[in-house]
This record gives sequence, C-alpha cells and structure tokens, in this order.
Amino acid sequence: MHLAHGLHLAYCTNIHRGESWADTFAALETHAMAVRQRVAPAQPFAIGLRLSDAASRELARPEALARFRQWLRSRDAYVFTINGFPFGTFHGTRVKEHVYAPDWTRPERLAYTQRLFEILVQLLPDAPSVQGSVSTVPVSWKGFHLDDRAEAVARAHLWQLVDFLDDLSRRTGRTLHLGLEPEPCCHLETSAEAVAFFDRMRADRPHDPRIDSFLGVNYDCCHLAVEFEAASGALHRLRAAGILVSKVHLSNALAVRPTRAAREALRAFMDPVYFHQVVERRASGELLRHGDLDEALATPVSPTAGADEWRIHFHVPLHAAPAEGFATTASHVREVLDVIRDQPRLCQHLEMETYTWEVLPPHLKQASVVDQLAAEYQWTLGELAGRGLASPSP
Repeated sequence: MHLAHGLHLAYCTNIHRGESWADTFAALETHAMAVRQRVAPAQPFAIGLRLSDAASRELARPEALARFRQWLRSRDAYVFTINGFPFGTFHGTRVKEHVYAPDWTRPERLAYTQRLFEILVQLLPDAPSVQGSVSTVPVSWKGFHLDDRAEAVARAHLWQLVDFLDDLSRRTGRTLHLGLEPEPCCHLETSAEAVAFFDRMRADRPHDPRIDSFLGVNYDCCHLAVEFEAASGALHRLRAAGILVSKVHLSNALAVRPTRAAREALRAFMDPVYFHQVVERRASGELLRHGDLDEALATPVSPTAGADEWRIHFHVPLHAAPAEGFATTASHVREVLDVIRDQPRLCQHLEMETYTWEVLPPHLKQASVVDQLAAEYQWTLGELAGRGLASPSP
C-alpha cells in the first residue's frame, strides 16, 4: 500500500505454499485478497510477490503475464517487489541449505534473477516514481565454502546483472535494483561483511559507478538483530559506504536467556524445514555462532547462562507476545522505522516477511494465515502511524 514519502508496504507471499504459477496465483486469489479486505479494502493493495524458478518461467509467458496484469488492474492491486531468494521449493520439505542453491557462483541464479526483473518491469504500476526491487541470497552460504576464485565468479555474475539492469532500465525508464540479503552463517551475514564485499565488487570495475544504483542490500531486521547489530549503526555503515538499501524486511527474531528451562522450551521451535541459526552473546560480550537450533541446544549450559543471550533466526510474527522467559527483537524493527522516519529517502520498499506460519509453535500461531497477516499489518501500520509515515489500520 502507498504510505507517506513515497514508501510502499506489502507482505511477502513466500508465507504461502506455491511452487507453480497456478499455485502462486491461487494463493493471491484467496489469501492475499482476503487480507486486502481486512486491511486496505478501499485503496490500492501492494503485493510482495514470491516466484520460484518454475513459477517465473510460467508467468514469463506473454499470455500469462497479460492475464495477471489484467487481474491486478481489476483488483486495484500492484507489484513493486519480488522475493528472488528461494529458487525452488520453500515449504513442506527440507529447505535448510537448499534455499541458497543455486548461489551466485551459478549461471542459473543469474538467469533466474534476470527473468524476475523482466517480469517485474511489466507488473510495476504506471507511475514512474515507483521503483522495482528484487531480493536475493547473500551471495552464498558459508557451508558451501566459497574460495577466492569462486567468489570472483559470483562477483562477475553480479556485475553481469548490473549490466542487464542498466540496459533494462534504459529501455523501460524504470528504476530497478537488486538487494543482497545478509543472513547469519551466510557469505554475507553482517553489515561489515556486506561493506567489504561491495569494496571487492568495486575493485573489479573501479571506474564503474553503476553498482551504486543497481545493486544494494535487502536489510532484513530479523537477520541483523540476530547478529546483535544496532539498526542505526548498521544502516549508517551501509550508507556511509555508498551501498543502496534496496528493501527493508520488517521481521522479528526470538531472543532468550539460555537457561536449562529456556533450552527445553526452545525445542518447540525446532523443525526439519528451515535453518534457525543462533548467535550467542556471552556475558563477556563474546559472540558464538551455531548453524542451527539443534546445534546450539547440544552445547553445554554455560555457567553464565542467566546473563547470556541467544538470538535465534526464527521469524515470529511482528505482533507476537512470546511465552514467559522469551522475548523478540521487535525493538530492532522499531529502531529501523525510527531511522526511516528521520531519513524517509533511505528506502522506498518495506515488506513484512514472517514466512514461518506453518512451523510456528501453537501458542504463536493464529487460527488462519489471514488472521496472522491482518494482525501484522495492524501492528506495522500502528508503528508507522506513530512516526507520521502511515494512517493506522482500520
């Protein structure tokens, strides 16, 4: 939906199952339109579209795109961003490390991302001020062990994407950009690692400033909060390095003091589908990283557990009120919104991304996904309204 200062807000449809275009469209017809009736029945409704590689191939057909454009017009809806992170299946089976494959060392990732932009540029609303963004994997996963040569291949593919976007933008007159999404235990997981990577990208073509326009960072609040980064500091670091903030994912992580009782309660959050990386901050300030929740739970209880803190990459609803002994990183989301209030030109695209509805423990899971999304809109619009960025949800 349209907000103040040219901002746009949507929820990411990766919360719904759908690897084919038919399944993706069915989720839009049912769930997305039901959410729209709850939160924005009388204004243009923004869609944060998730397309798998298979769905993108099907939607790229001219007749399919024409039908979808007509559907958007008939529903007074529009697409401004696409989640291009998960290439393949994203629900109902082991996703974990597969979500990062193919990574940016592979030509398939480049071709998929180019296709997403070709689709997006035909779905953007007519107003040329509305930019188009796609979010993507943070180059790779650290478990894939990219060496210097492999990273150079990834950088070359990203430069090819910059060349592609420059040409596509010139031909269409639209502003387009890709956001690499730092995530715990990935090739880019902190704002400092993102800055260092962009330095290496610029060193590949030291006299090519187009990277500043077409390639940036998708700032996921959950991910950076798990890394114990302060939002104001991380965003300042990125902008001071000339890195575009392509999109902001409004998302929430779990936080807990890892006592024996809390560890036992955390078993309710273990699932075989997604990685739930844990960053542990000891009372000394030392940070320890665990690739998944089960790995963290297998470690001995620290003598300082009551003073330590675990932050867990488990996207919980923005409005969540966890059980006693648990907390969330909603303060990080609020800090990001404070920065946007003070610097409304920082980023045009806001997207709520709580994709974990199917695997949430019962005490955090509402009766239907529509109920959860409507409650997240209510929370988010309330926070935006308190900063003069939106009207509160009806």
